[in-house]
Formats: sequence, C-alpha cells, structure tokens
Amino acid sequence: MNQQTPQQPSSKSAEKWLQRLINSPYALSMLFFMSALEATIVPIPLELVLIPYMILERERIWAIASVALAGCLVGALIGYYIGFALFDSVGQWFINYLSLQEYYQSFEMTLKDDGFMAIFLVGVTPVPFQTAMLAAGAAAFPLSLFILASGLARGIRYFGLAGLALWLGPYAQQWWQKNASRLGWSIAIIAGLALLVFQLV
Repeated sequence: MNQQTPQQPSSKSAEKWLQRLINSPYALSMLFFMSALEATIVPIPLELVLIPYMILERERIWAIASVALAGCLVGALIGYYIGFALFDSVGQWFINYLSLQEYYQSFEMTLKDDGFMAIFLVGVTPVPFQTAMLAAGAAAFPLSLFILASGLARGIRYFGLAGLALWLGPYAQQWWQKNASRLGWSIAIIAGLALLVFQLV
C-alpha cells in the first residue's frame, strides 16, 4: 500500500481558528481543546495560532502558554492510552492516518534504549509527537516518566514561544517559521550531548 502523503498545515485554517479565539469569551477553553487536538489528530501546528494570539494578548501570555501545555498533556495522555490499550485498532489507524509509519518504527527502537530522553527529544524536535505517545503506551513505558518528559519538552516549547513573542513582538511568527526546525534540532543535539556526558561520568 502506498504511504499517505502527510497533510500540510493550512494557514487559512489557522487564521480561522485565530479569529475564533479572538472573538470568543471562552478563548482559553478553546485553546485548551485545540492544543489537545493538535497533540493527537489535528495536523495544523498550534504555533500558527499560538504566536499571533500571544502577541495580541500579551497581558496574559503566560496563562496562554500554561493552557496550551495543559491541553497538550491531556492529548498526550489520550495518545498514551490508545497505544497502551487500543494499539492494534485505533493506534494503527492513527499511524496510517498521520503517515507515521517510518517515524514510529524508528522511535520504537530508540524508546527501548533510552525512553525518557527519546520522548523528550521528540517533544522539542519537528518529529510528530504522536509517535512518542503511541509507542510509549504500547511499550507500557512508566506513565509518570512519560508525563514528565512530555511536560518538560512541551513546556520549553510553549513558554519559549511566550518569551519569543514578548521579545520580538510582531516579528515572532516570521522568526519562528524560519528557525523552528533548526532550533528544535539544536536543542536535541545539546540534550543528546548532555546525556552522553552524563553516561560517561
């Protein structure tokens, strides 16, 4: 069977979500559910909505980052449970729907060697986070360590974005689009080197 082409992020869809957030009295609740959906099944990066929303709502920027992190962790728990209890049915559907076959196989091997760091690195790099959720659940990786690694990784991501939005203002989204992948892999390399040094000491 031919591998499905991953769906590309739609800036128009992101703009629609942003307008809904701006106009809604329940914006933070909507952001929570958006973050949970982005972590599980919606193929539009939350940053496309999150950065301009943070710029517009700078007075509650840290609350926005906290809500985004909370929603992501709820999504991570859902993905973990699917991997743990429903991998052969729903989990396989997720992998096929999101075209994660190669990512999943590669991550599954890495998880066996160093699970905590593997999950953390996926959380800060452009690799789809769904791979970590499903594989961790399927391997019955300790839930507390999974949540800790996920929270650290996504906390760096969302609170880093908040700091970026405060620092660069309207230029934050343009900077992020140009440098997100490079920044994610830089963090991964630094974390990998730190792990290597820790193991050698």
